[in-house]
Amino acid sequence: MIADAVVPITCFILVCLFALQHYGTHRVGFLFAPIVLIWLLCLSTLGLYNIFHWNPHVYQALSPYYMYKFLRKTRKSGWMSLGGILLCITGSEAMFADLGHFTYTAIQIAFTFLVYPALILAYMGQAAYLSRHHHIYNSYQIGFYVSVPECVRWPVLILAIFASVVGGQAIISGTFSIINQSQSLGCFPRVKVVHTSDKIHGQIYIPEINWMLMILCIAVTIGFRDTKHIGNASGLAVMTVMLVTTCLTSLVIIICWHKPPILALAFLLFFGTIEVLYFSASLEKFLDGAWLPILLALFLMTIMFVWHYATIKKYEFDLHNKVSLEWLLALGPSLGIARVPGIGLVYTELTSGIPANFSRFVTNFPAFHRVLVFVCIKHVPVPYVPPAERYLVGRIGPSDHRSYRCIVRYGYRDVHQDIDSFESELVDRLVDFIRFDGYRTLGTNSCVEVDASRSSESTGECRLAVIGTVAFSGLPAYEIEESVQPSKTVRFQTVENNKIDVIEMEPVGAVEKRVRFAIDDESGGGDGDTHSAMDDRVREEIEDLLEAQQAGTAFILGHSHVKAKQGSTFLKKAAIDFGYNFLRRNCRGPDVALKVPPASLLEVGMVYVV
Repeated sequence: MIADAVVPITCFILVCLFALQHYGTHRVGFLFAPIVLIWLLCLSTLGLYNIFHWNPHVYQALSPYYMYKFLRKTRKSGWMSLGGILLCITGSEAMFADLGHFTYTAIQIAFTFLVYPALILAYMGQAAYLSRHHHIYNSYQIGFYVSVPECVRWPVLILAIFASVVGGQAIISGTFSIINQSQSLGCFPRVKVVHTSDKIHGQIYIPEINWMLMILCIAVTIGFRDTKHIGNASGLAVMTVMLVTTCLTSLVIIICWHKPPILALAFLLFFGTIEVLYFSASLEKFLDGAWLPILLALFLMTIMFVWHYATIKKYEFDLHNKVSLEWLLALGPSLGIARVPGIGLVYTELTSGIPANFSRFVTNFPAFHRVLVFVCIKHVPVPYVPPAERYLVGRIGPSDHRSYRCIVRYGYRDVHQDIDSFESELVDRLVDFIRFDGYRTLGTNSCVEVDASRSSESTGECRLAVIGTVAFSGLPAYEIEESVQPSKTVRFQTVENNKIDVIEMEPVGAVEKRVRFAIDDESGGGDGDTHSAMDDRVREEIEDLLEAQQAGTAFILGHSHVKAKQGSTFLKKAAIDFGYNFLRRNCRGPDVALKVPPASLLEVGMVYVV
């Protein structure tokens, strides 16, 4: 009776579960821990009841000797039965699918002293019951519920449904997190990511993935119609994850932990041998449902490979077709180029040089804004980038050209600002950079200590500086250090209103220089107020920037179409001309992802032949 109701109950739960995802898990998350705790205690209680009531000697099955004896006696049939044993471990990993939200110690304690004992007692209880009821169990009954006493069978079923919802929620949240991180690293098409909690950044909701996942889960439930096929599919997926994790852990032992290779080899052989045995047994169930995770993995891997490959090719095209800095500096009234009021934010993937889409824009529309900022948004493979290290700002050309470059770095768990706050914060960082650049040129009433083996020529594009603000207390200081080692950084510290701006610059070229400015903070001598120490050029540049902000901001983005060049292979043409362009047309564009207002958007069409 319970087995017949599994499919409709499961479909109803799936629809409700996915329909509630947009509210966020924080609204009902406080119920998850009590539900899982009660469920594990219920499993332990039922297991102990069946053990003492039906077969107290079943504890002997914990000995590895009986496993060896079983495989030796049954041989091939025993090896094939290992695929079904995988069902004993599938599901317990769901509680740790959102691994980043828990500490290692909490997971180790919970699994060692609660999860593992509860599962062992539950399965030993089922084994004890089945050892006395061979004739009752058949393929149309669920072994666990058969071993549950009839008086508590329905309450246990209700509790199991709640526990499955918690496990399903963990899998869904983990899927959202993986898709979001893959998108941040440029390995997945752009999708809408909604942060459902203001306090917990890890709780996100992706509408497209949510509904696609719901349809897929319902289709699998209705298509398989029994837990045997679903268990085979889940078992192969879990076993593959374990095998891959073991291989990667062996590399971590050598590369990250710096342990001897023999230790990594011993780890790989011990755990890998056991997992390969289970993995090969689960492959025997390939036609009985195990084909599903392999098919889904190949499909997702193809999407990610096509998107990443085309993205890399686009970047290489931009890199080889970028315009020189001299071309930008030569643009002026003599060539019929006009500078219109406002700020022009040119989005590009390049961290140096002028993108080809901007030259195309100027060629067709011979004018650009009075203040020009080339913005490059980079997603770095770390969870969070501190606000003080997010903006890298530099100057392009002389100061009177009013052109800058800004690299904005986000971690894969960072929350992106809306466009208004981003624009305001960007202007603030530009003002800080202009002030810093003015401090560098100040020599009056300052104590300067210089130790340089040789000086460097000023280039058209200055090095980028990390601009940020942190609390500071103590004597004001301004330090510059440069080294010939490219791995070191340059740190600038300037003071204004008891705050310190921390700027880091990567040195370019073999230059050794140490400069230390100590600016008197007292009012005497005219050096106390940093604004009074600025020259007219710095003030004028800041005023121009603020006036341009008041005039309005235009966002210049490229609208690209990618084509495979002539002579490309069939697979490359299919991946680029069909696969990538199909994904690009049906996913979120850069203007939507960056939340650019349509009234301020300027799109420049580009054809990429890769």
